[in-house]
Amino acid sequence: MSQLTHLDDSGAAKMVDVSAKPITHRTAMAEARVVMQPETLAAIKAGNVKKGDVLGAARVAGIMAAKRTHDLIPMCHPLLLTKVAVDFDYVDNGVAIRTLVKTQGQTGVEMEALTAAAVAALTIYDMAKALEKTMRIEGVRLLYKSGGKSGAFNASPHTHKE
Repeated sequence: MSQLTHLDDSGAAKMVDVSAKPITHRTAMAEARVVMQPETLAAIKAGNVKKGDVLGAARVAGIMAAKRTHDLIPMCHPLLLTKVAVDFDYVDNGVAIRTLVKTQGQTGVEMEALTAAAVAALTIYDMAKALEKTMRIEGVRLLYKSGGKSGAFNASPHTHKE
């Protein structure tokens, strides 16, 4: 196993020094899903949730979360993000969330994409919890990343749009 980059020689946590890394175009995509009862999904689709526009709030929350990832995840670097997109699809048992994050930088944006997906899912839960407290957040995962020394990662066989 290779040496862990977030630990110093004594085993203490540290932020990785990326100053010697080249600046490259970096992209990451992530997903999450909020599973819910058909009645809850119907209320979200119809705009009948008392707190307001569920997906609108979730989109803004996801974008804000990507921009603040370094405040939430201890070893993440603050990054100048060049794009954050949060998109939704209605599925049979809930709402699927997809995020896309881009930057030009010395470290990747995987954590920003994952954080955006997770916080968008939490926001959907928060906005609709009065209708259903049994909703579940599932499948938060990295779908794709490119850029940097390790190159591309693709979790699924289909082509991703950037």
